[in-house]
Amino acid sequence: MLKNRFLLVNAIALITMMNISCGGRHDAAGSEAVLNTIATRVSVRSYQDKAIDSATIEKLLRAGMAAPSARNLQPWHFIAVTDKTLLQALADGNSHASMLAGAPLAIVVCGNMDKAGGLDMWIQDCAAAAENILLAAHAMGLGAVWTANHPYADRMEVTSEVLHLPQNIVPFCVIPIGYPDGNEAPKDKWNPENVTYNAFADGTAG
Repeated sequence: MLKNRFLLVNAIALITMMNISCGGRHDAAGSEAVLNTIATRVSVRSYQDKAIDSATIEKLLRAGMAAPSARNLQPWHFIAVTDKTLLQALADGNSHASMLAGAPLAIVVCGNMDKAGGLDMWIQDCAAAAENILLAAHAMGLGAVWTANHPYADRMEVTSEVLHLPQNIVPFCVIPIGYPDGNEAPKDKWNPENVTYNAFADGTAG
């Protein structure tokens, strides 16, 4: 349920970003493009041997920072990793993120505990930022996949050691990004059985 909320919030945020970029005007074609990006996003784990330029990396980071944030604390820190040695080390330390070894870029989304205000809402904020990055990557013809760090202590320890993170910076997830090597078919996840209106009622939708 939380992940679905993140997706909805991020969809709204991304549409808002596009409206702002168009001077606040409603753009039906732009809205459809955003919705299509959301519907066709896939997890990509295989990448071409092709570097991602700094301007594109900045666009991805800007998308992450445009995410909604509880009390607007923005308790995040992003680490863009392009060094092949570091990418290999991150892959070696996490069997669930072996694709990092073949990626030209990874964005590590972290929580900054000095900005979290003593709240656990940094988790939702970082998740929202991560989804924005995933959607932005897909919109720009890149492929990406979410690999979890938090709440797995062993994965968090590896990332912290490889990237020399201070104690106040907590790795939330690592997102390998690159130009897709192959085609992944999107999944239609719409299921009306997961929806009720106005109140919860078993077996009632619509």
